[in-house]
Amino acid sequence: MASPKIFDLTTAKLYQLYLNKVLRKDHTEEELDQILVWLWDDNIDMSDFKQSNMTLRELIGSTPINSNASLIKGVVCGVRIEDIEDHDMQVLRYMDKLVDELAKGKKMASIIRT
Repeated sequence: MASPKIFDLTTAKLYQLYLNKVLRKDHTEEELDQILVWLWDDNIDMSDFKQSNMTLRELIGSTPINSNASLIKGVVCGVRIEDIEDHDMQVLRYMDKLVDELAKGKKMASIIRT
């Protein structure tokens, strides 16, 4: 099956989309950075992430995620995250879910699963 075009998006572009969303909802860039660093298990440099031409496909293929990411449950785009079989799509939806929770005002302690 062909990979969706979303995976050709650069991390810089995705970051800007996420940032716009959280700022519209009166949250901060620092909060966004905190959840992304947690998801990527401190394996990303946020200054690089914000400016990189690395695609999502490259990021997901080369960077391990937090071992607690599997605790992220719920529905994104009408699909239950824990039922997604494609690893790359599941990781993308993990990011989407965390950003959605931040934008909806969920407390950081419950967004960052431990």
